[in-house]
Parts: sequence; C-alpha cells; structure tokens
Amino acid sequence: MKLLLKWCLSAMALMALSQLDSSIAVSGFGSALLAAFVIGLLNLFVRPVLVVLTLPVTLLSLGLFLFVINALLFWAASEVLEGFQVASFGHALLGSLLYSIMGLVIDSALERLFPSRLS
Repeated sequence: MKLLLKWCLSAMALMALSQLDSSIAVSGFGSALLAAFVIGLLNLFVRPVLVVLTLPVTLLSLGLFLFVINALLFWAASEVLEGFQVASFGHALLGSLLYSIMGLVIDSALERLFPSRLS
C-alpha cells in the first residue's frame, strides 16, 4: 500500500513540477505515472553503477557531481518516454533537484502515516 501511494504521489509531484517549470512537460497523469516508474527504475539500477564509476570525480567535487548524475537520469527518462519531456540539461538539473526535495517530503509524510514496525 505504501509503495503504491508513494508512486502516485511521485507522479503528482511530476505533474506539479511541470506546472512550476514550463520547460518540463508531462502530457497527463498516466504519463506522469510511467515517468515516475522509469525514474525509480533508473535510480534503482543505473544510479549505483554511475556513482561507483564516477567516484573519483564525486570525491573531488565534494559530492556535488551527484547532482549531475541525478540530472542525467532525469533527462534520460525524458528521452525514453513520449509523454515526459525536459527541454535542456539545465532544466533537468533544476527539475531533478526539485523532484528530489518533493520526494523527501513524500517519504517523510508516508513515514508518519505508516510508521515502521521495527521500532
């Protein structure tokens, strides 16, 4: 239940993001659901590989290169999908930053609604 709710809220965050930045376009809620799913898959499978491969650059930049990795994955999702478009890398950087902040708020709210049973 928590996972499905997070997925729907992430899609709503993408819809809100498209309203905030006109260079990020989402054609509908179905496209937002698919985009949230693809971004999640990219973050799950591709991001760890990129983090390991770019570890020296990340260390030299004191971790700031992770923002570039997030932007690349956000932009890659827009290149793969028809209903989700990002105009440029700069907008992907801003969009991924705002989407990450929205994700943190969503995770925090869901943790309050569904507390973990381990504690």
